[in-house]
Amino acid sequence: MDERDGLAERFEAHRTHLRAVAYRMLGSASEADDAVQEAWLRLSRAGASGVENLGGWLTTVVARVCLDVLRSHKSRREEPLDDGESEPIADGEDASDPERIAVLADSVGLALLVVLETLGPAERVAFVLHDLFAVPFDEIAPIVGRSPAATRQLASRGRRRVRAAGAISDADYTRQREVVDAFLAASRRGDFAALLAVLDPDVVVRADGAAVQMGAAPEVRGAAAVAETFAGRARAARPALVGGAVGLVWAQGGRPRVVFGFTIAGGKVVGIDLVADPKQLRRLDLTILEG
Repeated sequence: MDERDGLAERFEAHRTHLRAVAYRMLGSASEADDAVQEAWLRLSRAGASGVENLGGWLTTVVARVCLDVLRSHKSRREEPLDDGESEPIADGEDASDPERIAVLADSVGLALLVVLETLGPAERVAFVLHDLFAVPFDEIAPIVGRSPAATRQLASRGRRRVRAAGAISDADYTRQREVVDAFLAASRRGDFAALLAVLDPDVVVRADGAAVQMGAAPEVRGAAAVAETFAGRARAARPALVGGAVGLVWAQGGRPRVVFGFTIAGGKVVGIDLVADPKQLRRLDLTILEG
């Protein structure tokens, strides 16, 4: 085995971790893959001589790449929204891959991604690295260009926003699927009682501006009101992996028009986010689930 092959083998041992870091920062599977590929290119150019902790070195590289991407996203938000079509969503073939399901189900859900979108680039990087991957602040500080104390404050602000939104949902893919399937079946049948059984009493449904323009209410609170809203509806919606969590998607011509992101706790639906903004839909990682 030559030196480059050995280096590639060492890199591959870290690929899954690096992709998880990048996906949690960027919320896009394709952008996460690009960030990991960039890390490999930099490693192949620089080599690993003198690198004592290759995993830490690669994580730093991926974090810096992601920070640049997030800053680019922020600058583009000031540009007019284009009228391009959303990317087609993947069919169920990928969803049958157990490895892909395991990776995505262990990832962040749509609700958390929506909250992370409100954070500044440095806040998002600091929060993800420290709170989700336990990277020390003195290692994060050089990445975001702040002191360790200032970096701690960045992560703290991100943490407060995430907690305030109640964005972290159950990580159990199987349980998520059971709850979402029960909601969808009850909605299609118009079974008010069955909907109440799967909804938390204080459930909240929130719709983005684009969904409101399509006729959704900006906010609906309480199990009875939410059940009334969805009873007899959602007939065209299909189960999907939405940003790594189980949700629903309504599509036309193979393109997503509305995504339903579920926050689930204690086996009940506590929140549903309706996302119809074309720009946001293009960035979501969507995979139709069969069955």
